[in-house]
Amino acid sequence: MIHKAALRTFRLTVLAGGSAVLLAACETPLDLDMRGGFGDGFSTADAATSALSNRPQPDNRGVISYPNYQVAVARRGDTLTDVANRVGTDVASLARYNGIDPTVPLRKDEIIALPTRVAEPSPATGASGTGPITTAAVDIQSMAGNAINRAPQTPGVQTSSLPAAQPATQPNPQKQTGREPIRHRVERGETAFTIARLYSVPVATLAEWNGLGADFSIRDGQYLLIPVPQQAAPARTAPVPQTATLPGAGSPTPTPPSAAKPLPPVDTTPTPAASAPAPAATKPVADVGKTTKPTSTGRMIAPVQGSIIRAYSKGKNEGINIKGTPGAAVKAADSGTVAAITKSADGIPIVVIRHPDNLLTVYANVSNVSVAKGDSVSKGASIAKLRAGDDAFVHFEVRNGFDSVDPTPYLN
Repeated sequence: MIHKAALRTFRLTVLAGGSAVLLAACETPLDLDMRGGFGDGFSTADAATSALSNRPQPDNRGVISYPNYQVAVARRGDTLTDVANRVGTDVASLARYNGIDPTVPLRKDEIIALPTRVAEPSPATGASGTGPITTAAVDIQSMAGNAINRAPQTPGVQTSSLPAAQPATQPNPQKQTGREPIRHRVERGETAFTIARLYSVPVATLAEWNGLGADFSIRDGQYLLIPVPQQAAPARTAPVPQTATLPGAGSPTPTPPSAAKPLPPVDTTPTPAASAPAPAATKPVADVGKTTKPTSTGRMIAPVQGSIIRAYSKGKNEGINIKGTPGAAVKAADSGTVAAITKSADGIPIVVIRHPDNLLTVYANVSNVSVAKGDSVSKGASIAKLRAGDDAFVHFEVRNGFDSVDPTPYLN
């Protein structure tokens, strides 16, 4: 028979242990998502731990401008007619491009894609700077270009009286800079949850960027901006006392011997191994020739055979442009799964393939797409064709998560 005091002590121990487990679990995101069962359902816990940037602020018209496209942010109670009149574009083309009736009320902060570019944001429209949102490197280059344009064009040496000193000014000192988000066009059957899972972003952040409702409803043909990661802040290092030793750093390096003392004598006696004659080279059994071409170490293959007509440049060209024969097959650079098939602002197809190790490859400016979303493709499989005429080139990108990387090291 178990003593009552011993039984009470056992119960208290079990309760204390359970509380400790619950407190330890609070240190990681708790995502009890039961839509797909237990253990294999859709979870956004990993995406929630990644810091994402806030959506850029529009100007007084509601326009957010990027180098490759522009969008307008709707106000509460707006219709497409109100948006078109405010930004200065045609309401009929705006309605066709977004698939919305011009009289339908829009949600506050809803994103409206602009089919054609309107006047760029500037201080006159309430923006902090002039021009589209670009990376800091591009903005610095434009500043340098403006300085060159202001240089005098008259040759030779001329003298004149110096004007009074003026404070130096910089163009666009507060211009918004940042990454250009991916613009996703919603296809039939997609939901906000599947799109958030495709790009590994929290669905709540996706809804906040695009002004979605509480039910996260979207429509076919709608354009969504995919949130971009936040720029990492510089790491702060705390001063370490001179006498402290960090864990894993090992003991301090001992003081080297003094140069005033002579070095010990060096033993120059040859070892038996060194004095033994080198073994004679054995003749190969068969002459297999010599390697005339280095072995390929690239993980991927070029999507088309041709010449690179535009190289990778971070912030200006996020991939490479490869010129080929019109109508030639565009091949998958590596094995993977077709993640999305969308279109550019001009209606040109774009194919996105997901690969292991969080890699994505993008094939833009193609035609006659022969794969569908969700298809598994093998390395070298044909997925589309090159366009005709002077547009017979493919814009090829490799992305590691959100960041574009130079595709050249990945190719053969």
